[in-house]
Amino acid sequence: MNKENVLQRQIEAALFACGRALDENALIKLFPEGQEPGLGEVREALNGLMAHYANRGVVLKKIASGYRFQVAFDVAPDIQGLWQEKPQKHTRAFLETLALIAYRQPITRAEIEDIRGVQVSANIIRQLLELEWIRVVGHKEVPGKPELFASTKAFLDHFSLETLEALPPLSALRDLELIAKELESQAQESQEPEKPEKPENPEERNFANSEGLRDNLSEVVMTIPSIYNDTQLSQKDPNSKES
Repeated sequence: MNKENVLQRQIEAALFACGRALDENALIKLFPEGQEPGLGEVREALNGLMAHYANRGVVLKKIASGYRFQVAFDVAPDIQGLWQEKPQKHTRAFLETLALIAYRQPITRAEIEDIRGVQVSANIIRQLLELEWIRVVGHKEVPGKPELFASTKAFLDHFSLETLEALPPLSALRDLELIAKELESQAQESQEPEKPEKPENPEERNFANSEGLRDNLSEVVMTIPSIYNDTQLSQKDPNSKES
């Protein structure tokens, strides 16, 4: 067996046994001093493993914290019955707040409220902080110096993302007033024959064909591949009640 295959098997075993994401440097440190593989060799081995597992029920995914094995997203629903504990379902308000922080960071609580048009529950902010999906990154230089919130590496890891650039495309979060005007215009034209419209930018989400900004915020977050306990590989007993 050549050196490349040996290294690939060693890295494969380490990632399976660890139960958490490991980056290249962490993998290199697993080897005895003087026998460490080079960074290029590790990356080549990881790329080989990712290609090998690309179309299997288990995939090797690169996320913000490094690399980890996880159940392929398309087959995850088929095995959810193995776990008694179900993933927590978050409210629309929770998802809207999270989406606004992810797309508009850094952002204050007041700015979130201005966009949503309603008060942000203190419990939502507390839950996001406890989950470590958001953090306080500073204070805005305005009267009262409100906290500025931004997303974290834990947020990216949970949603199986490597960087914020991997979020679904959203060029701008527009005002509810503008959305209402578009919906009103759309309703007035609803009796006319429908004509296919080509968006100016195919990467932009078409807010005019939605029920409003809040629906789009929730949709954006829910389209991100959410990696819960029941879709990750771990050493946990499937019948365990621990979350």
